[in-house]
Amino acid sequence: MKKILIIDDEVNVAVLLSKFLTRNGFNVTTASSGSSGIEHLKNEEFDLVLCDYRLEDTDGREMLRLIKTEYPTTGVIIITGYSDIKMAVELIKMGAYDYISKPLYPDEILNTITKAIETRQALMEAADAPAPVASAKAIKKQAVSSNDVVVGTSRASKELFRQIELVAPTNYSVIILGESGAGKEEVAKSIHMHSHRSSQPFIAMDCGSLTKELAASEFFGHEKGSFTGAFATKIGHFEMANGGTLFLDEVGNLSYEIQAALLRTVQERKVKRIGSTKEIDLDVRIIVATNENLVDAINKGRFREDLYHRFNEFGIYLPPLRERGADIMLLAEHFLRLANQELGRNVTQFSAEVIECFMNYRWPGNVRELKNIVRRATLISEGSEISIKSLPLEISNYKLPVFDHGNQSNYGQSSFQQQQPQQDRPEQKEQRHDLKNAALEAEYETILRVLREVNFNKTKAAEILKIDRKTLYNKMKAINLK
Repeated sequence: MKKILIIDDEVNVAVLLSKFLTRNGFNVTTASSGSSGIEHLKNEEFDLVLCDYRLEDTDGREMLRLIKTEYPTTGVIIITGYSDIKMAVELIKMGAYDYISKPLYPDEILNTITKAIETRQALMEAADAPAPVASAKAIKKQAVSSNDVVVGTSRASKELFRQIELVAPTNYSVIILGESGAGKEEVAKSIHMHSHRSSQPFIAMDCGSLTKELAASEFFGHEKGSFTGAFATKIGHFEMANGGTLFLDEVGNLSYEIQAALLRTVQERKVKRIGSTKEIDLDVRIIVATNENLVDAINKGRFREDLYHRFNEFGIYLPPLRERGADIMLLAEHFLRLANQELGRNVTQFSAEVIECFMNYRWPGNVRELKNIVRRATLISEGSEISIKSLPLEISNYKLPVFDHGNQSNYGQSSFQQQQPQQDRPEQKEQRHDLKNAALEAEYETILRVLREVNFNKTKAAEILKIDRKTLYNKMKAINLK
């Protein structure tokens, strides 16, 4: 269980935060002053500190300096009011992971904390690796110890490592092309952590979830009162990533108007918040990811060619999991170790049947799907071995596809039709008697089928399923597809 220390002299805020985070699985300790917070840090180790910027006996700057000096592996998030936002951005440059502005919103808090802990874990494990960009072997060691990163010994993985090693020390903008779930964000993190910017922020942004109205504010920020609903100053992602790396996922989903504004920012290396006349100089490396061929999008008039060439200083193709052979089981074993640590289990191996299923399955959700399957199987396994009955039906009943070699996709996938599944095992038929489980299973299979049909493009999937994108995200999370 991850341990969090909340330092806030507003007792009500600390209590509410503590209750909320405890309900979400964290071990929480509170302190009402900077000095008592330091005492807690002396007595026990914490994964993360949430510290209010304004304290009676000190301030966030001094607390950050002390924590980073004495406890450098502990992550820090600053809680700030409107008037302190500019200082909070400075604190991020000093080593704070992020800031949360008041009033506090539960989803924002949980998302920021989760990302901070994941980043802390990746950086701690990366510290054991040899000197940055020393060799492909060094990159591999760091990749193995990160949560979701693509690892392996296959020819495709070795080529991926070689490209990461080649581009990491440069300032080139990078386009990562690969299917959804293949690990594009993890490749971007690996590039960042092996660059000279590794001590600076890595800011990830999902362009696929942005509406046209919100995109400009998310990218560039806004001043208080600049438009209806702008109740406080907001720092944009470009400004947050200044000095470090900005990762833009599903960049092909951006509207044409936002692409034009993005092009100006990339060209001029300056950003201006909405409602402000002040330009801010930028030193940001941009890495973008897409699951579609942007050249095709240019030909169809959906993506600007000039922006594409700005981004495409270096291109990396991330192979789908099904093309990586023995890497599948290497990854599965890696995720099994992580799941054991997370769940406090002692599952040590996969049965021969499970290994055969994993090697035959097409993995449309790629590395993300494999991780979710292994975590689920680790949780429900009764012994020390993951058996076939611990796998979802779409994997345990999977048959090798019948290929139509005349129809190739952008990724080299062959279109195919699955053969009829095997008959359900008795245990599975018994589970179907539970109406709730049957309904959840049907929903799982429907969502998965539609996602496969649209190559895991969540915007298109939501349209086909006749739900909004946020609802789809929530359903995917509920059934462990995300």
